[in-house]
Amino acid sequence: MSEQNVSQQDVPDRVTATDSAVQLLTKLSELHGGLMIHQSGGCCDGSAPMCYPVGEYRIGQRDVLVGEIGLPEPIPAVRVWINGDQFELWKHTQLILDVVKGRGAGFSLEAPEGVRFLSRSRAFSEQENDQLAQSPPKVGADFSG
Repeated sequence: MSEQNVSQQDVPDRVTATDSAVQLLTKLSELHGGLMIHQSGGCCDGSAPMCYPVGEYRIGQRDVLVGEIGLPEPIPAVRVWINGDQFELWKHTQLILDVVKGRGAGFSLEAPEGVRFLSRSRAFSEQENDQLAQSPPKVGADFSG
């Protein structure tokens, strides 16, 4: 297959989720409606995945859509975003959304559940990085009307 002919099927997911994370996202979606996640870039909460109802967090023009986490039908998939500058540091790794016991950030929807989302990572192989380079992710500006 030529480098210019990489199908979407060949491109690895930039974000995945553990079964525990999918179960928690499903529960939170049933309580709050559609959700989105933004991988925070630091400051008060460190670098942590923050879960919000769709529309309650404003996506910036340079924020990068890392991918979507599918939930059971008919619940909509959860879009996962990251700041553009932070994406440049993380683009060679797959984000794996997980759940651990403990107190998370006060603004993230899972906080009252006694658990928090956690981003784990896996380095992409050289071949996967080549495939991803041919399929750049969308940014917030791509969604502006």
